[in-house]
Formats: sequence, structure tokens, C-alpha cells
Amino acid sequence: MNRRSEKGSSTATPKVITCAGRLAIALSGATMLAGVPFTALAQDAEPDADPAAEAPSAAEQQPATEPAPAPPPAQSGDIIRTISVSGSERLEPTTILSYIRLRVGQEYTSAAADEALKDLGATELFSSFSIRNDNGNVVISVTENPVINRIVLEGNRRLDSDKILPEIKLSPRQIFTRSKVRADVARIVELYKRQGRFAATVEPQMVQLPQNRVDVVFEITEGPKSKVRQINIIGNEKFSDGELRGEMVTKQSRFYRFFSSNTSYDPDRLAFDQQKLRQFYLTEGYADFRVVSAVAELTPDQEDFIITYVVEEGERYKFGDVVVESQLRDFDSDVMSGNLAMQTGDFYDAKAVEDTVEQLTELAGRFGYAFADVQPRFNRNPDDLTMDITFILRQAPRVYVERVDVNGNTLTQDKVVRREFRISEGDAFNSLGVQRTTARINSLGYFQENFEVNQVEGSAPDRIVLEANVEEQPTGELQFSAGFSSIEQFILAGSIRQRNFRGRGQTIGLSLNYSQFSRSAQVSFTEPYLFDRNISSGIDIYRRDFNSFNRFGGDRNTTFEQATTGGAVRVGVPLTEFMSLVGSYTLNYEQVSLDENIFFSDIDGDGIAECDPLLAGRFLCDALGDRLSSILGLSLSYNTLNSRLRPTRGRNVTFSTEFAGLGGDQRYLRFRGRAQQFWNVANSGFIFSVSAEGGTIIPLRDREGEGVDDVLLTDRFFLGEPQFRGFDLRGVGPRILTQPFSFNPATGMTDLDEDGNPIVITDRDSVRDDALGGRNYYLARAELEIPLGTGARELGLRPSIWVDVGALWGVEQPILQDNPNGVQNVDASGNPLFIETVVVTNPDGSSTVTQVATINPIAADGVTENIPSIRSGSAIREVFLGDTPSPRITAGIGVNWNSPFGPFRIDFSQTIRKVEGDDDRTFTFNVGTQF
Repeated sequence: MNRRSEKGSSTATPKVITCAGRLAIALSGATMLAGVPFTALAQDAEPDADPAAEAPSAAEQQPATEPAPAPPPAQSGDIIRTISVSGSERLEPTTILSYIRLRVGQEYTSAAADEALKDLGATELFSSFSIRNDNGNVVISVTENPVINRIVLEGNRRLDSDKILPEIKLSPRQIFTRSKVRADVARIVELYKRQGRFAATVEPQMVQLPQNRVDVVFEITEGPKSKVRQINIIGNEKFSDGELRGEMVTKQSRFYRFFSSNTSYDPDRLAFDQQKLRQFYLTEGYADFRVVSAVAELTPDQEDFIITYVVEEGERYKFGDVVVESQLRDFDSDVMSGNLAMQTGDFYDAKAVEDTVEQLTELAGRFGYAFADVQPRFNRNPDDLTMDITFILRQAPRVYVERVDVNGNTLTQDKVVRREFRISEGDAFNSLGVQRTTARINSLGYFQENFEVNQVEGSAPDRIVLEANVEEQPTGELQFSAGFSSIEQFILAGSIRQRNFRGRGQTIGLSLNYSQFSRSAQVSFTEPYLFDRNISSGIDIYRRDFNSFNRFGGDRNTTFEQATTGGAVRVGVPLTEFMSLVGSYTLNYEQVSLDENIFFSDIDGDGIAECDPLLAGRFLCDALGDRLSSILGLSLSYNTLNSRLRPTRGRNVTFSTEFAGLGGDQRYLRFRGRAQQFWNVANSGFIFSVSAEGGTIIPLRDREGEGVDDVLLTDRFFLGEPQFRGFDLRGVGPRILTQPFSFNPATGMTDLDEDGNPIVITDRDSVRDDALGGRNYYLARAELEIPLGTGARELGLRPSIWVDVGALWGVEQPILQDNPNGVQNVDASGNPLFIETVVVTNPDGSSTVTQVATINPIAADGVTENIPSIRSGSAIREVFLGDTPSPRITAGIGVNWNSPFGPFRIDFSQTIRKVEGDDDRTFTFNVGTQF
């Protein structure tokens, strides 16, 4: 911006100081400031101005051969009588005058005018401005910078606009300034560098609009992503390059790391990797280790980086004397020294030192010393390569909780937050209570993630204030989902739930589910603190329709339909901080029915159709009918998991029992147990978990009859997919395989093999498979979740390897059918029926051969034997299999993926051990979506 000062006669020519320049029509090229291109067009000269006056300085007006004259000394000017502003559009004249220091009554001088010009320029509100003095009447002429209409990003394909726009300073309705443009260009380039795109360039352009408005366009050329081709390490002798690269976050670009974003070059990550190297060596005892240099060089093709580290490992140290000096009266230094994890002679480990400091601080906090200070003092002995460490536990006052403050909650009532506190006002401070409070409030799910209770000094050194600064988040959920499962085929579901109803912490919900084989609807309500006491209560009302099935070959065939209408009430009380007891009462009305057209027949020949055990199975026929179940339940739970949704550490153990028989038609005792344990393996991201569960049913009523089980089919346990991966749905446990004989209806006899034995068809595609369930089961699982790179984690991929072990058994063996020649039909009196071939004479004289049912084994001619009338499909052999506690074992790999279509789970499994009759499956998947 050019500034010019003119001095004329005091009588005719006004004194003018101008700053001329018109706003750029298009920003192109590159300026000397941060490479931002601008093209400036000089403002046209005023008609009455001397052309020579447009030169920016007196020196530029002189010939090149003449020296520039010295500026004249400052002279006193006129007294300012008035100050006016011209050219302002958006800004008020009074606002513009407030930016300068010229005032009416002051003396007008060149120095004062220059200062005013500097003040106007510093505002960055004007594209040009000037000051003119006409005999004491000062006129300030300005041309305002344009207003930004919108910001446009062009060419950004790898970095979304919603990630760039929040990082830049310019925004719509702001005043356009060049300095902000330069800063935004640098910021966008920096964002691309953090993505590893060091060839990215940004050119700002400006589009002039009416009413002094502009569109600012950032034209982005992203360039290729710069990968890390090679990581070289020089100076390492104790550890290999591969071991050290494994400790770094930055990884070498390889084809199998296509999901990882850590293969791109990032200067911040380079500095972090140096720290990771130092931490690794310090944990291995190399206390003198240092990174001499770390250099990243672009390859000659300008596409990738080669990183070279030069390191000095130094000598390996061992722990010398390790003691604790406690200045707190409640702690004995000798006792604490004897309980330290590190011992003299162990190799030095900086991580162990940090952990000890945290443990001592935590220990002091549990005894009320909130501001305990633990300082390790090191004494290095280079002669014998030992490191003496003294942990000094400095004197601190015992602290009491002065006040508990809850801030930021607008919907949630204070009591909902306060009742989760494990430490109250007036109590001695306890860091364990604060940690548990933080975990309980986080588990509510009402507030921001990673909430922490803040500790603030109170009104005295021995007082502390606990602050719960919460940020509420939406707790209402409206969800519709659709998906496809290898088990249930197409699935539709919808639910609405409010987890913080009326800000009282109550949960109310409604859910509907529909699939090809099941339908359900449920309304539920939960009150976590009944009558403001630490007693939880809830009620559920539901309707569930389920179509059971058997297998015939590879097809699933619907057998019985079970409709359950009922409700449950529950009450829970905490026994300890981590243990709770829940009692419940459930009342169910169950209706079990079969398709009479398929599974019913006239067995006795009396014209009355009834359930045919040959078609449906004896256990299924026993389960038909309507019944009322009245069930009392009791559950004991111990839970230390750090998350209910995706735990990474902790334990969950649950024992439950159910008694059916307080009225109703069913009488049994059911016991179940389940235990889970999670570990974050060495804080490496690997999550290892084991779980075990089991159950048994004890009947309390004897159902008389040989081959009749005292527990109905609908009350038994079933095991298979999805609980037991690697097996089909209900693929484990007792079952009946119904194998047909090769039967010839023309002769009424079964086909025989060469040895004269009946031919039975054992091919599973021709065999009916009826799962019977069992009274007892167990299932154990071990799983290791494998962490992936940042890119894969952002995609929501969580692979794992697993092993499952389980079994199902304990059903009464039924009476099995073995009828090579089938079951002969009978009449209403129980007489066996035969098929007789007779000739019928028609009215036209013709004759027809037909077959009729008769009780006579010999035809009317007294010679021919009639063929027995065999019930269709009764030439079968039933085989009872799978009723054994012998373990079934499967192993496999699986992947959880939070895909754009919704949660997706896929498993590939290998059956290691199974029992004859079990149905295994190699591949299963489940996918759904939300909209």
C-alpha cells in the first residue's frame, strides 16, 4: 500500500496525504509474503491533481542522475477545526475516527498525519485511505475492504472441507484482509503436510461481487502422499533394527499396510518416535541412551522419505539401593521400602520407576493425602553401573472434602449425579473413592466421554473441593434397522428409548423386531433409585412369537410355533460397591402349536387327526398346548468392567436361579452361571478375554411314561450359533436323525441289499434332523482382539482370533422307531388294513382297475395276498445322537466392522472336535444398518 504526502501553498492548494489502491480483481502470482499472489491496480488519479503527485515518494520523482533531496523539516500546520470522513459504507464515521489520534483543536502536522495513516492501516479494514487538510478542515477518505460472501475450497479430495474450514481464520461476513489470507494458506498447507502430502500447494483467488463483496476461492493442488520408504538406524548393537522399528509409531510403507496411516511422513510423529526409542531403552536399563540425530530426506523421485536415526546406546544399568523416605506419619519407610516391586540387582527400568511413583501417590491418596508429592531421587554410579533411587514422600496435610459441586447440568437433576459419588462432603479425601465416582458417572452415559472429577483446593490447605463439570449429551435414541443374517435371514427392527427420562435417570423404551422366523414387541421401564434409595426396580411387558424348526438336508423347515405373552418385575439392591442382588418375578402365558396339515394324521383310523410322532417327533408332540409359567428369579452379580459396551479390563461374574412352580403349569429349578475376564495386554492394544458359562435344569415333576423327559422341549437349553461359533443354529447336543429306508410302495416292502439287509438312507441331505435340547450345558471361550493401524481403527475394524469349547447333554432317551417295513394303517377298530386290487365295471361296460383298503389279508379270490397298507413316510429308522458332556472344540478368526451399512460380524471357523450328529459351519456373518 503506497502512502504519499504533498505540501502546497497555505492559501490555495490543500495539503493532501493519500493512500491509493484499488482492491485486487484477481489474486494471482506469488507475493513476497508467504507466497500469496496478489495483483494490485493503481487507483486513477484525481482529475484536478498534478500528475507528478501520483509518484509514491519524492525520491522517485527525481531523475536517476540526481541525488534525492533531503526531506524538509516538519513545520507547524493549521489548527484542526473539523474532522470529517468520506467513503465509508458499513462503518460509522465516529467508529473510524476512534481509530486515529487526530482531534479537533490540535495542531495539524505531517507527523500527526503519518501516525493517523499508520493507525488506519493497522485496522486492516480499508483497501485505500488518505488524509487531506484544507485550512484546518481535515477530510479522511477511505475505501473499505470488501466483505467475504463465502469461502470456496476447490481440488480437495483427500481432505474434507469440514476438516479444513474450522482451521482457517476467514469466514463469511468477515472483512477481507490479506494477512488472514496468507495465514490461511499456510494453515491449509500445514494440514496437508500432517497427512504426508508435502507437495500440496494452495493458491487463493478472489471473485468480485456487487455491493463490495467477494468470494474467496482456495485452489488446492493436493499432490501425492509422501510415504516412509525406509527407516535406518545407526549405532544400535543391543537391539536389531526390526525390534526398534516395532517400538515406533511410524512404519515403513509396505503392501500389507494399506489400511495404516502411520506409513506417511509426519514431523511430529518423527519427534514422538524419538521419545518412544528413549522410553524403550530406559525400560531395558540403558540410562545413558540418547538419539544423536534424526534426519528425514526426500528420495530423488521426490515421492517418499527415508528416515535415518543415529543413536548411542550406552551401558546397561542395574538397580542399586532402592528405598522410600516418608515424611508422612502414617507410612513407615522401612515397610514401604520392603514392598517395592523393583529389587537391588534387577536391571534398571524407568517404567517401573514411574509406576512406583503412581502407586505411592495413589496409596497416599487413599489415606486422605490428596496433595501428596512423591519425588524420585536418582544417584547414578558409572563405576559399577548401578542406579540408586530414593522415593521421597514429602510432607502434606491430610485433606477433607469441603464441598461437592455439580456444574453444567441443565436437564439432569443434581441428585442423579450426586448419588453416584462414593465420597461425601466432610469425608476424608480418598483417591479410590474419586476414581470410582468417575467410573460410575461415566457409566451413566448421560455426559461427555472421558469425564473426570476435578480436584480444586478449598478454603484451607486441608480442604478440597470436588467438581463434577458435566457436559450433557443427547440420551434419547430412535433407531430403525434392517439387515441380513445367516441365521434369521432378513431382519427389521425399531426401537425408541430415553435413558434419562425427565432428567431423573430413569429409562423407558419400546422395541419391535421382525424376521422370517421371529417377532417380538416389548415395553420396559427402569428406575435406578426407587424412592431416592439405592434400590433399582423395573418392569417389562412383552409378546414374543417364535417359529422353531428342524433340518431336512440343508433346508430349514418350520416345526412348531411358540407364542409367549408375559411380563416381569425386578428389584435390585447393591451389596457392595461392585456386587448387587436382583430379584425378579415373571409370568408367561405360552401357546405351542403345530401345522395340523403337515404334522397331524389319523393314527387310530377313527377320523380324528392328532399329532403324529413319526412326523413331528415325540418330544414335540408332548410340548403342544397352552400353559402358564410362574417364575421367581434371583441373580447375584459382581462387576468390575471398565465399560459396559466394549470392556478392555475387569471382571464380570453372575449367578442366577429360577424357580418355576409358584402356581402355573410348569415346575422346575434352573441354575445358570457366567464369568468374564478382560485384560489389556501390557497396554499394547491387544485385548485378551476369557469367559465361561454353564447351566442346569432340575425338574420338580415326574411325567410318567417310558422315553418321556420331565422337562418340556420348550424349556430346555439349546446350543449353537451364535453362542457357540463354528456350529449351526442348535447344531450341538442331543438330536434325533430320522433316516428313511429305501421303500417300494408297489410291493409294500423295503429294498434289500446283497446280504438281504434293509437299505437305509444315511445321506444328511435326505435325513430329518430334530434338535432336542438338553438339561445341562457348558461353554467356554478365549479370544484375543488384535489392534490395527490408525486407518483401520478409523474404519472400525476389530479382528480377533478365538477358541470355543462347549457341550450340551442330559435329555431322556426317547423310544426310537426302527421300522424297515413301515407302520401299517389300521381302521377305527384297530384292525390292520391291506390294499386290495379290484376290477370295477363301469356303466358303459368298460372296466377300471383300482385299489381299496380292506381288513382282509387275502383277496376276494381266496388266493392272492393283499399288500399291507403302510403309513406314508413310516419306513424309517430313528438314531439318537449327541447326548454327551464330551467337549466340542472350534477355533477361528473373526472381524467386527462398524461398516457404513451398520455393525458387521464375520467368522471363519475350523471344527477341531465334534461328536457324531453335530452340525458344524465354517462361515457365518451378520450385518445390519441404521437409518
